[in-house]
Amino acid sequence: MNFSPSITSTDRILVVDDVADNSFLLQMLLEDEGYQVEVADSGAAALAIIESAPPKLVLLDVMMPGMNGYEVAQQIRENIELPFIPIVMVTGHDQPTVSKSVQVEGFLRKPIEFDELLSQVHAILERARKKTVERV
Repeated sequence: MNFSPSITSTDRILVVDDVADNSFLLQMLLEDEGYQVEVADSGAAALAIIESAPPKLVLLDVMMPGMNGYEVAQQIRENIELPFIPIVMVTGHDQPTVSKSVQVEGFLRKPIEFDELLSQVHAILERARKKTVERV
């Protein structure tokens, strides 16, 4: 099922979810496809990881205790020290909404369709790679 023949060793994805089973499932699926995956169980932990070593993509759960996914996304976007990082929100809501001030690249509904997840991840990382090449 390898969607990404052009995966590089720098394709590191951060999965953020307060439910360990959800994170583990996404981690195993993405690692089986060749991605490097790091996991955070809270918004604060995610921000610490992102600030120390920005990933190429963040899969961010919306509903988390403390700081929800929208708040995390907003803090990522407001941090001018960070490079642009694509964010995909993961939600159980039927009609996901996000403030126009918070830019995200996509939404995935729970339960997650694996083919849709892999397709979105691959497409977003390919676009990011192309933008990087264009800037060089």
